Amino acid sequence: MNRNVVVESCLLFIVFVWALNFSVVKFSLQEIDPLSFNAIRFFFAIAFIWLIVRKKKIPIRVQQGDWPKFIVLAFLGNVMYQMLFIYGIDLTYSANAAVMLGTIPVWVALTSHVFFEEKLTALKFAGIILAFSGVIFIMAGGEYGFSLAADNVMGDLIIIAAAMVFAVYTLLSKSMLDRYTPLELSTIIMTLGGFTLIVIAIPSLSVLDYGDLSLLSLAGTVYSGVLSIGLAYLVWNYGIKQVGAVRTSTFQNIVPVFGIALGFLLLGEQLTLLQYFGAALVLGGILLARK
Repeated sequence: MNRNVVVESCLLFIVFVWALNFSVVKFSLQEIDPLSFNAIRFFFAIAFIWLIVRKKKIPIRVQQGDWPKFIVLAFLGNVMYQMLFIYGIDLTYSANAAVMLGTIPVWVALTSHVFFEEKLTALKFAGIILAFSGVIFIMAGGEYGFSLAADNVMGDLIIIAAAMVFAVYTLLSKSMLDRYTPLELSTIIMTLGGFTLIVIAIPSLSVLDYGDLSLLSLAGTVYSGVLSIGLAYLVWNYGIKQVGAVRTSTFQNIVPVFGIALGFLLLGEQLTLLQYFGAALVLGGILLARK
């Protein structure tokens, strides 16, 4: 079988994992505070990826002079992105979060244009304008309109910031994959970033009432840690190495579609017509920008 077909099949599976993760996280945050949830799921993510490393008997070594780069990537891809993601989704609908994170390819294109070699064409620029118009409709279509006092609008803005951070992380990761395998890169970054999140969450973990947690919320932390972080980051980095950062990022286009559907089916989230219209504009803009 063609290697690209295998890679893209794996990326498609991760798309579904991420789409379901929005609803899983939203549900679990009803019982677990954001900092504790992040810490617990990263504990499982780190354990999962080191289990793979031990099973494959792969030595994890950092080449001289690469520690600062790994620290930056861990801060962007795990600490900063995950903090923004978890607080953003706690304030907005899971469907909104899925659409906002779906703008990652747009931010990849913009960042590539400004800091890297790939330049924007007129078609890509039109797609970006369309996507941003859709984002405004989504935020304005909420119960309280476009107001920073509204939780969903503030949550949407935080998720957009998370998408921007992850776009930068995606592009910076590509240069490191010339010297490290996806497993090595994922293990080092996840370990550095994950332990940082665990340390940050120690005060919250110390007061969390573990006896009141349901099995479903605990299962949510395992799912989110093992699949949406541990396995997903590994497959994502593998995709960047094999088919490139831009092509890999386009798989984010499908996440909003699945995310909206699962938010409705699992959580009963009802968006307004204006928000659905905005979501359609975002999807159309993303597709146009990547055409």
